[in-house]
Amino acid sequence: MTSRPFEHSASDAGGGGTAAAARDLDPADWAEFRQLAHAALDDVITHIQTVREGPVWQAPPEETRQRFRRQLPVTPSSLADVLDDVRAHVAPFATGNLHPRFMGWAHGAGTPAGMVADMIAAGLNMNCGGRDHIGLEVERQIVRWMAEAFSYPDGASGLFLTGSSMANFLAVIIAKTNAVGPQSRELGLRAADRQLVAYTSAEAHACIAQAMQLSGIGSHHLRQVATDPAGRMDPGALQAAIAADRAAGFQPFLVVATAGTVNTGAVDPLADIAVIAQQEDLWFHVDGAIGALSVLSPVLKPLMAGIEMSHSIALDFHKWGHVPYDAGFLLVRDGAAHKRAFASAAAYLQRADRGLAAGETWPCDLGPDLSRGFRALKTWMTFETLGTARLGDAMLHTCELAQYLAQKVDASETFELKAPVALNIVCFGVKGAAGAANRDLVLDLHESGIAAPSWTTINGDTAIRCAIFNHRTTRRDIDIFMDAISDRALRT
Repeated sequence: MTSRPFEHSASDAGGGGTAAAARDLDPADWAEFRQLAHAALDDVITHIQTVREGPVWQAPPEETRQRFRRQLPVTPSSLADVLDDVRAHVAPFATGNLHPRFMGWAHGAGTPAGMVADMIAAGLNMNCGGRDHIGLEVERQIVRWMAEAFSYPDGASGLFLTGSSMANFLAVIIAKTNAVGPQSRELGLRAADRQLVAYTSAEAHACIAQAMQLSGIGSHHLRQVATDPAGRMDPGALQAAIAADRAAGFQPFLVVATAGTVNTGAVDPLADIAVIAQQEDLWFHVDGAIGALSVLSPVLKPLMAGIEMSHSIALDFHKWGHVPYDAGFLLVRDGAAHKRAFASAAAYLQRADRGLAAGETWPCDLGPDLSRGFRALKTWMTFETLGTARLGDAMLHTCELAQYLAQKVDASETFELKAPVALNIVCFGVKGAAGAANRDLVLDLHESGIAAPSWTTINGDTAIRCAIFNHRTTRRDIDIFMDAISDRALRT
């Protein structure tokens, strides 16, 4: 008799027998697993505790690269052997953003408490797309906290995402749906009477243009508004662009301000833009990936004046909030408008007034993801264990370090500032040098392991860029960095 594909013997069918136990994926020896897991945790804690002692970054050798070019494994390996591979081939070659002299990109440094939270979340393995369980309550707690922090009203909604690129994309979709109506979800942009147009700064992150592309509206219809010498959107130029588009028969629907541009950290005049958006009946969104969380610092909060007037805010807890990657977030003033843009009826997502299917609004009603990890736990534990006062002071400290670095650049005979320092980003370069020289200095430092700045383009010139986000960075680190880059600049 030919067996069917899913037939199994009676000895495999439950009952806790040997055959049944062998077909699950749990450890055969829990005591051994516990020992190995504890050792791995100790390794990671030691890595964080001693991160200053090693290089910021080092390139993986060819042996390590080859380790990750093997064929798909069919047979199992012992956890001990796999963890040995992690120790040898993964941990030493990480991005480097835990190190206090990682200053290249806007990366958070994480915290030990956040690491523990991620471990717990992985163990609980909750799907936070919906249903009635505690993971959603923790996420709703973060929504309420952020509404409080940004002075949003009751009824505001929020959603965890991979990062602000996704949050900005969702904001464009919400603004489009608000402008054209929910019927645009079925009819597409044909539901609009006129061509939709949006506005942002010429210094805005490229993900805003990408969001326009992904939404179907097209980046051609995103107006890049001129900036002032400090890199902030010019409200007068915004007003003129809106007037010109209305006269041409277009439909302005959205303005995106930036709270901390990616190049220099400049903060657009949020209050002025908010007034224009209100007068012109535009959705006012703020890309706050870099700087929005500075509202947690009483000293820095005035720089964000006007953000409370926005309709939505994108932010990253994994940057200045130092929540482990990834933990992006979208906050929306009008929760009903948020839900109208994404909620869909589906037989497999029916709700009930009791049981696991209880609840009126689930996270899957507020974005495209149905399967979602428990990002809220590491954010909640970070805020609970550290408190906003300590988090805000760490942000202020990095801004003070940026000013200290700027002072050292100003006092240097070798370097000059390329842009004003608004928050925690410093752009500078070698006096009179071609752009390639600044880029080569950055790459030389990367390979030395001493520090990891990056480079960018400011007014057509290549500039060295230091984004000081790391809560572990000190003035001594700035001194070490400046000594190293000055020495290399003088030798080239």
